[in-house]
Amino acid sequence: MIAPVTSSSAPQRLRDLALLRRVRDRIDREYAEPLNVEALARGVHLSAGHLSREFRRAYGESPYSYLMTRRIERAMALLRRGDLSVTEVCFTVGCSSLGTFSTRFTELVGVPPSVYRREGARVTAGMPPCIAKRVTRPIRNREARAAEPQLA
Repeated sequence: MIAPVTSSSAPQRLRDLALLRRVRDRIDREYAEPLNVEALARGVHLSAGHLSREFRRAYGESPYSYLMTRRIERAMALLRRGDLSVTEVCFTVGCSSLGTFSTRFTELVGVPPSVYRREGARVTAGMPPCIAKRVTRPIRNREARAAEPQLA
């Protein structure tokens, strides 16, 4: 449960949110670099635990999960191009383990990267890149729509 913001805590909360935006922006810019929660926290002078708790509170997911989602989004675009192998894409987006990359990709996208590489370009053929990015955005489990109730 989020505590109500009082007048004395509001300025501190705004400062915290500004720091969290800096962390999120850094992840967006440097997703292909070796990033970890400790390094991100050091960059904004917070402890790793505090950063993780506050990031989750503000954005609904951990910094690591956000980073992996950015990497998978970029991987999807590279795989649709079709000129790189799955292994090359894995390392290009900053993942150091092909197994972890493939597992996370499959969790978020619903198909393994090799299948997406074969079929992904067909899905977005003729779409402007800005629309293709929106249409192919990975959906985390909690964001997936629940099945509509069946009326008998």
